[in-house]
Parts: sequence; C-alpha cells; structure tokens
Amino acid sequence: MKKYFPSITKTALILVYLVIVAGAVVRMSGSGMGCPDWPKCFGYYIPPTDISELTWTPNRDFEKGQVIIRGEKLLVAQDNFNSGKTFDESHWQTYTKHDYASFNPTHTWVEYINRLFGALAGLACFAMAIASFSYWKQNKKITLPSWLVVFMMGFQAWLGATVVYSVLNPVKITVHMVMALVIVCVILYILHLAKPKINTSLKFDKVFDSVMIISLILTLTQIILGTQVRQYVDEQVKIVGYDGMAKILEDPIIGFYFHRTFSFVVLAINVILITRNRKLQLGFKKINWVLWLLAIEILSGISMYWYDFPFGSQTIHLVIASLLFGTQFYLILESKQAEKRIV
Repeated sequence: MKKYFPSITKTALILVYLVIVAGAVVRMSGSGMGCPDWPKCFGYYIPPTDISELTWTPNRDFEKGQVIIRGEKLLVAQDNFNSGKTFDESHWQTYTKHDYASFNPTHTWVEYINRLFGALAGLACFAMAIASFSYWKQNKKITLPSWLVVFMMGFQAWLGATVVYSVLNPVKITVHMVMALVIVCVILYILHLAKPKINTSLKFDKVFDSVMIISLILTLTQIILGTQVRQYVDEQVKIVGYDGMAKILEDPIIGFYFHRTFSFVVLAINVILITRNRKLQLGFKKINWVLWLLAIEILSGISMYWYDFPFGSQTIHLVIASLLFGTQFYLILESKQAEKRIV
C-alpha cells in the first residue's frame, strides 16, 4: 500500500484542484444557485433537466423530499403520494432555508458537476487516509494530516451548503475558497513528507525563506481581494446585465484599483526571490514556475478588464492564482527542509 500512497495523494490533489476549477466555472456562469438545496439538487440525486420535473401535475407519483416550484416558492414533498386531480397542500411544506425559487437547467448541471467533483475529491482523500496507515509506525506525521484532510473535506462540504443556504453570501464564498487552498497546502505537505529522497542540492537562505513566506501571504491577500472585486461585478451584472459590463468597468470600486496595483507588488517581490535564487545559486527550480504563473495571471487580469470579462478568463485567473499559491507553499516546504539539514 505504501508504494501507491504518493500516486493516491497526487490524485487527491489533482481532484481538489479540479473542484477549484469547477467552482470557478460555477462563479463565472452564475450557477451558484443552480441547486437550491444540499446535498441533493431539487430533491434529486440526479438533477432535473426540464422545468416539467419541478411542476405539479395531476395523477403524478411524488416521493418524499422531491421539490417543486409553485407560486415562486420551493415546496418539498412530505411523504410518498399520488397527486390526484387537485393540489393538496397537506402533502407539501415550504422550503425554509431561503426563498430562491428559480430553475435554469444549464446552471443546475454546472453546479451539479461541481458537487460531483467534490464528492470524487472526497473519496480520493479518504483513500489517501486509508493508505496512510502504512506509514503509521514509520511516520505518524503522514497519517495524522491525511485524516485531517478527510475532516477538512467534510467541513468544506458543509461550507458549500452554507453558501447555498445564504444565497451566495460573498463572505462565505471567500471562506469557502480559502478553505480549498488550505486543503491544497495540507496535501502538498503530505506529499512532501512522503517523498522517498531528499533534495540535497537546495541551499537554505534565511532572507529567501522569509521573503517567500511574505510572498505567500501577499498572494493569499490578492486572491481574497479578487473574490471581493468579482462579487461587486456579479452584483452589478444582476442590475445592468452582461451587455453593460463595459459600463461597470468604467467606474469600478476602489477595491478594483487596489487589486490591480497590488498585483505589481506581488510580481516585484517574486522577481526579488528569483533574482536571489539565481545569484546565490540556491537551487530552487520551482521558483521559475512562479514567474510564468504570475505572467499568465496578470495577462488574464488585463484581458478581463480590457475585453469585458471574456468567456473563460475568470476561471483561468482563479485557477492560476490557486496554482501559484500551491507552488509558493511547496517552495517554503523545500526551504524548511534545506534549513533542517544545516541545523
């Protein structure tokens, strides 16, 4: 089992990143309320594809928990019954988590796929935790964090439910996103511990290590700022529609300018890191990935501003930011490993 553990862990990491991708698509397409309940979707494990499935009709068999839209409300079936010829309110209860009652099949299936990826990632993390028992006697630092990830995935699922119940509260969306990044960090830490060989070519430099930590904090701050800017855009789109995107960006909130300017601060500090790594020959090759990821991140941000959020740009922007954060965290792990060798 031990020899398969790194592969299982890498699979879990990839699936967690796919959840982040799917979540970005949900946000980009405005599909966050595609499934107004949780964990089911309109009371179904496989969501509906047509409004007729959510409409009361006579002489139809309903099962307990099924949802219909009636009078701009969500109603939940209280038992198994046949609807008969007339609507009987005694079989139904108003959904009380929120008052959002709308159906868009595209939004529903985009959100459902997001949840499906989340379930697959959860199973992969559980498999990782089971496989981690092979390290129990050798290194409990691998087993314990592996099970921590399982509990964190459960907590993340609960956060997803609270996002739906709050009808996409922006603070809860941000917390949900940050939690996904924390899970990525823990899985990267587990992978780092499970590496069979130590990279002895890396040299520890206290300044590089400290600036790397600062860079990670700045990246996380930038991601949080970005979610707030996007929330503002989403709220404005509800008012003026996507056709009015250009007008929205003509006079954005102050947070937009701060987010844009802050990106150059993040770029500058990472250029310093890359320069120091080369000058002192520290051997941190992954720092070059950071530069490429930052370049793509900045270009995708520019395209969103100049071309009014073209399709896919938001997803690319968020996913690249997540990859950047993960790469920076792994560089810190490598730096700490190099430090231990000289202690």
